[in-house]
Amino acid sequence: MNRIDLKKGNKYHLGLVCICLVIVILAVYIQVCSHEFLNFDDYDYVTNNTHVTSGISGQNIIWAFTSVEASNWHPITWISHMIDVQLYGMNPSGHHFTNVVFHTISSVLLLLLLYRCTGLLWQSSFVAALFALHPMHVESVAWVAERKDVLSALFWFLTLLLYAEYMAKRKPLQYILTLSSFVLGLLSKPMLVTLPIVMLLMDFWPFGCYQYKEQDQESHQLFGRATALVLEKIPFFVCSFFSAAVTIYAQNKGGAIKTLDAVPIGLRIENTLISYVKYIARAFWPQDMAVLYPMPLTYQLWQVIGSILVLFFVTVAVIRFGRRCPYLPMGWSWFLVTLVPVIGIITVGSQSMADRYSYIPFIGLFIMAAWGGADLMKGLHQRKSILALFGGGVIIASAALTWQQLDYWRDNISLYNHTLEVTTGNFLIYDNLGSALDRKGYLDAAIQAHREAIRINPNYAAAYTNLGVIFERQGSLDAAIQAHREALRINPNFAEAHYNLGACLERKGSLEAAIQEYRENLRITPDATKAHVNLGVALAKNGNLDAAIREFQETLRIDIHNSKAHDNLGVALDQKRMQSEKER
Repeated sequence: MNRIDLKKGNKYHLGLVCICLVIVILAVYIQVCSHEFLNFDDYDYVTNNTHVTSGISGQNIIWAFTSVEASNWHPITWISHMIDVQLYGMNPSGHHFTNVVFHTISSVLLLLLLYRCTGLLWQSSFVAALFALHPMHVESVAWVAERKDVLSALFWFLTLLLYAEYMAKRKPLQYILTLSSFVLGLLSKPMLVTLPIVMLLMDFWPFGCYQYKEQDQESHQLFGRATALVLEKIPFFVCSFFSAAVTIYAQNKGGAIKTLDAVPIGLRIENTLISYVKYIARAFWPQDMAVLYPMPLTYQLWQVIGSILVLFFVTVAVIRFGRRCPYLPMGWSWFLVTLVPVIGIITVGSQSMADRYSYIPFIGLFIMAAWGGADLMKGLHQRKSILALFGGGVIIASAALTWQQLDYWRDNISLYNHTLEVTTGNFLIYDNLGSALDRKGYLDAAIQAHREAIRINPNYAAAYTNLGVIFERQGSLDAAIQAHREALRINPNFAEAHYNLGACLERKGSLEAAIQEYRENLRITPDATKAHVNLGVALAKNGNLDAAIREFQETLRIDIHNSKAHDNLGVALDQKRMQSEKER
């Protein structure tokens, strides 16, 4: 790789573009600082997670590295949320602002990376601006629970920037720094498992390591060079393999991976082909963006055939022009490869695709567009003016759409209503909308939303137990108990339904049955502090003070700051003392 020298004028222009990029990103994204936490994963990642809400501590850091909560293993992401709690408490503004900061740093790193590797400022700037302001990337930045996206992307670009330096200088320290950054990225989100392949793609372009450097160079010399490049990536591939294995274990343990009975292999392949084309379409014409695109039961044959043809002809064109325009196969391969972990062959969750999955993959398409557009305009009069006008228009349009899309993310109800407007059959979003309406006090509307979720998917257990919570609040204990039991009929290991059923039974005075339900909850989720406290209270009411005290003490072992556990433990110990005095 040839080292690109930064002359004084180049440094000035590069610095000016970086400053402008930062200002524009902050101007567009600053509105998220007035947004709320969402009841879609934000509660699991932050507000209801006692390890996060208690901030940084040795015990919590150990938990971060050993936990597979939320069906993922990403300790650096957990620690970043803990740091946010230390800095901002539970004010969502600070948590949102951290996401914006990471996104801004990543955008600047992408600009520096492309310019460092190619020396072409305006193409590099266009790609970085598209990455920063594309509306499909709103989800990754505006959603606090997607901290793992923006944090891992930062390490993605830092790793490639360090790799570019290593390719230029070939010093062991730079190799170690590159590998270290990569590991930190994997510990933020396993999406980086494809990064070693992207490094090999960058060896092809822009580094040009696979090209014949001399006319009489033999093919075996080229093969030897390629082999050496692959061998030096082996530590990276080993780390990727380990991360992938842990992730599959975590997602399988959390029940996130769908079985072949739930999503047949034929449907997965069809969804993969169609999703690739949908991502391409949304990269160049983003519309009807939603927080969840439900997986359909079937696809029409014309959609599958059309997707195959699109992917085939693009691939053929890329190969055809690849020698003359090496950025085309590189960008196309970047897009295809980086989507593989999330394209749906291994189906996780109920979505067919997701905006957040485009965060890194779209860069490949942006590279193709930026460098390809510049090459298409070669020889035209006023070429620079045309490119500047067109590029500026695209960036302004992207910024405007991003600003509009950000507004939908201001709160739960706004986001879910918009999602339901642009999607169909979205039972999970109806259920989340019902929970959001419930928290706002709109109980009738909440019941209607939960019932709509059940109508669409009668086997969706969460909607039943959420409905039961509202019935309990209204005092309809029999209806609540029936709803929770229906949820458990569908999913006997639904911990939340066991807890809610226990609470209802306790209110009805059925202490033995309530105790059994709380214990079932703790069998499934041993660290559920609310269940420990409620079980302790029920045991105390049932006259078993020793068992109650053990439950309160276990709660405090998990969360030393749990005020309910402290209060109830004090009462139980006092009752135990009085009981002992009477016995004497």
